[in-house]
Amino acid sequence: MNFPRNIALFTCFIIVTLALTQMCHAQNLPLDYVNAHNTARAAVGVGNIQWNDTLAAYAQQYANQRKVDCALQHSGGPYGENLAIGSGASMTGTAAVQLWVNEKANYDYYSNTCAINKVCGHYTQVVWSNSVRLGCARVQCNNGWYFITCNYDIRGNIFGQKPY
Repeated sequence: MNFPRNIALFTCFIIVTLALTQMCHAQNLPLDYVNAHNTARAAVGVGNIQWNDTLAAYAQQYANQRKVDCALQHSGGPYGENLAIGSGASMTGTAAVQLWVNEKANYDYYSNTCAINKVCGHYTQVVWSNSVRLGCARVQCNNGWYFITCNYDIRGNIFGQKPY
């Protein structure tokens, strides 16, 4: 009987399973969203944003509604909101934030405008200095894609105001 060998194999199995579970959740945890936002905010001298469970619950409730169609349709709620969808497990929360932050190239701070035919409002919401609370959620839709939403309080992108 190879009892010690079986214990060693079982222990390895548990360790690998725990590691894979952790990797599956990596980049979708509250701290991952917060860190991705705060990196972009620090780059322009804006203070940190904090995770908020009320906003996270709101985001989760809305993400659950979008599971059926994965539509990029805003909730119409009282908070600022960024949405993203994508296929494959690589569409993580931090990947969504990076998509929004990449819009920085389309934003001109001095004129407070986006480049012609470009989008930059997701970026300006990420770095909006008055937005100090954040809650996000990610779901896999029925079509296999992922839907990610982040909600912000105080809402940003106020017409005529600069984000920072």
